[in-house]
This record gives sequence, C-alpha cells and structure tokens, in this order.
Amino acid sequence: MSNPKSEWQTEELTTGYLEGVRGAIPGAELQFSVIDRILQSWCHAPSRILDLGCGDGILGYRLLQTFPLAHGTFVDFSEPMLDAAKGKVSSLAKAKVVKADFSSPQWLDIMTSCQAFDIVISGFAIHHLPNERKKALYSEIYDHLVPGGVFLNLEHVASFTSAGEELFDEFFIDHLHNFHATTESNTTREAIANTYYHRSDKKENILLSVNEQCVWLREIGFNDVDCFFKVFELALFGGRKS
Repeated sequence: MSNPKSEWQTEELTTGYLEGVRGAIPGAELQFSVIDRILQSWCHAPSRILDLGCGDGILGYRLLQTFPLAHGTFVDFSEPMLDAAKGKVSSLAKAKVVKADFSSPQWLDIMTSCQAFDIVISGFAIHHLPNERKKALYSEIYDHLVPGGVFLNLEHVASFTSAGEELFDEFFIDHLHNFHATTESNTTREAIANTYYHRSDKKENILLSVNEQCVWLREIGFNDVDCFFKVFELALFGGRKS
C-alpha cells in the first residue's frame, strides 16, 4: 500500500526531479564506477538483482547492462517513478517492475514469490524513512539476500555539523545551477537556491549519519561494512551477508 502523504506520489515532483535534479547529482559517474568496482570484486556473476526504491531505475538498469544474464526486480511505491522506470527498462527482457511501499513491512507480502537476491541496491530512497524503519528495512533486506549477497545503499545522509550541512547545500546548488545553465541561460543561481530551500519534498528528508547506519548493518550481521564513497552528504555504504 502506497503512502498518500508522500510528495513523491505527485507527477509534478517526479518530473521536477528527473528533469531538474537527477542530472545534477555531483559525482554520479564516479559513484557508478565505485559500485561497479565493488560488485565486480564481490559478486561478479549475480543471477538476481533488486533495485529497491528504484525511482527512474537508473541504478538497476546500469547493473543489468553490466550483468546481462541477471534478472532485475525494480521496486518503488510512486506511480510516476514506476512509469519512468518502466520506460527505462522496457527493452530488457529480464526486468520486472513492481509496486510496493517499503515504508512498512507490508512490502514483504509482495516479495514472497521472489527468490533471494545476489544484490540489493538502493539509491536516494531510504533516507525518507524514520530511523527505526530504516533499521528494520535493513534487516528485511538482509533476510532477502543469499549468503554472501551484497547490499549497497547510495544515500543522502546527515552532516555531523550545521556548518557541514550548509556547505553541502551550497555545493549542491552550484551543481544545480551549472546543470540548468547549459539549457536555460537566464536561470539565476538565486532562483535555483530559492527552489532548493523551499522544495516540497524537503520535509520528508529524515537524515542520519552514515556512521550510525554502518553500525546498524554490522549489528544485523553484515560483513565488510564500510562507507565506500562520500562527498558531503552523498554516501555509498553497505556490506555482504555473512
């Protein structure tokens, strides 16, 4: 069951994100490269991949290009995001798009027919959840991995200080402005900043430090837990099922 209160259920926000934010995420290609390096080392021949909170499906799509023999399951709760994901993976015979709201354990009812996964990857989706739900979801992900399976979370995490948060905001606004300036020469940085600070989804961000989340993963039973990439509040972290 989807969450009707979420701003991510709206076509307006989804379109704004896909057209105005996704391409401006700092270091995106480096993030993909780090993910590829980890998976080529830890899980070089996966058969089943889960993209949880898939959004437009870019992470799972990239993995299915890297591992063309694997089956991919793309899960999200937002109809506009699922439509975007379907458009991206429609040419892939081994891709399945599923609607499920992982903000509660009910998403597991929809996953009962799925075999355990070799890889679970998530991108900028879990930070919207309350902290107690984050930890519970990490346990559910652990249970849906094969032994030795890999979980990677590319996420928006909390800064340790308000100064760090301010620095990240200005850093991200610079990237947004540069991205929009390539097609909209009259767009000012001030206008971009105003939109950024007053965006409708901001209230849904429930950020937690990457260190605390790595502690949780170790407590659950994940091995080799680490933060593999971090630029301000953008972090890639995860581990392997023991």
